[in-house]
Amino acid sequence: MRTIPCWVLFSSLFRFELFKASMIPIKSRFGLILILGALSTISPFSVDMYLPAFPSIAESLNTDISTVQLSLTSYLIGIAIGQLFYGPLLDKYGRKKPLYAGLVIYIIASFGCAMTKTIDALIWMRFLQAIGGCAGMVAAQALVRDIFPINKIAQAFAMLTLVIAVSPMIAPTVGGYLATQMDWHYLFIVLGVLASILLLFTKWYLPVGTSPDRSVSLRPRQVIGQYINVLKNKQFLTYILVGGIAGAAPFAYIGGSSYVFINLYGFSETQYGWVFAILATAMIGSTQLNHMLLRRYSNRQLVLAALSYQLVLGILIVVGTWNGWYNVYTLIFMLFIFLTGHGLSVPNAAALSLGPFSKQAGSASAMMGFMRMAIGGIVTAIVSMLHDGTAMPMVGMMFLSILGGMIVLMLHYQARNKRFHALKNRASLAVQV
Repeated sequence: MRTIPCWVLFSSLFRFELFKASMIPIKSRFGLILILGALSTISPFSVDMYLPAFPSIAESLNTDISTVQLSLTSYLIGIAIGQLFYGPLLDKYGRKKPLYAGLVIYIIASFGCAMTKTIDALIWMRFLQAIGGCAGMVAAQALVRDIFPINKIAQAFAMLTLVIAVSPMIAPTVGGYLATQMDWHYLFIVLGVLASILLLFTKWYLPVGTSPDRSVSLRPRQVIGQYINVLKNKQFLTYILVGGIAGAAPFAYIGGSSYVFINLYGFSETQYGWVFAILATAMIGSTQLNHMLLRRYSNRQLVLAALSYQLVLGILIVVGTWNGWYNVYTLIFMLFIFLTGHGLSVPNAAALSLGPFSKQAGSASAMMGFMRMAIGGIVTAIVSMLHDGTAMPMVGMMFLSILGGMIVLMLHYQARNKRFHALKNRASLAVQV
């Protein structure tokens, strides 16, 4: 419950501009964005809150930090896989019933994590926890598409990104204090209690959204066919790849930051929590900036600008780390300004991905989430395997993620220009004839 006042503080600064364009009654709008933000925050909070406890978990379970990081990888893989199942369920049964089921699974798994005695059990329980928690992410994205008009989706995602960005400020800090004051198992008890409260608020206050579509089939062949149809949309495919690959940069940071700051620089769990919180604020300002920039620039322009900005900074961070230019404070500063680009690229890429869909918004949201988390899980696993006693695996994967997203975007622009010139040539020939 300590997160809600911070959500209120940051969301209240910007809610009027967004809510006046919404299609829901004014009295319920503020509560709605908080609930949707909380649902979207379940998984980020579940990731960030236990990061400061990695050393304690490793010591308690007689393993090392690299092995404990596999519980993070399993969580991200669980989110990726789970979202593919929730997409069709949200389309067939509406938004709320699958959401209830997911939250119950998450609550049970959270208390299961608190009772684990081995690292293998923790890895598997984290996987199950992710299967439940990802329901909130998919449902929140689909409800944004249900409720807000298409020209306001990016602003809605910017607001959700703003709320989500608050959780990394709070979660590691709270987790760091809890890890120093009590056994790490209590972290998961706290998560279970928070999810139980959210389940009640979801039942009482969350709108139904799009009506259930009983024509949606849950047979594997039909479900796969649905996802194939979604992927055939060129705009969707382009921007889930751009958002997924470039969006893996923060996952590389998350996967490597506890090792870098605690093991390499000797920070305590509490100090690491504060560093994580400071770096998380990088997305707060850029998310609000994105909200204002959308009045003058298109989603496509902002995605390109953000990736170009991060690409240049990524080169500077990698070269500087390789040559030993940075101490811990200058590294934190460079990471801060690098992560500001995330608040511009992610909401706009998400809006461009979901823009073409209305009826299949649940499946489209699930596929988008699957791509983002699957790539993120792979990146965190790579960072874990490449630990070499330096910060290079972390910063190197952050840079490569942005580079990959930029390459996909440039290939898309090149293909679009070719199609444009081909159509222009055909039109010229038709005029001549």
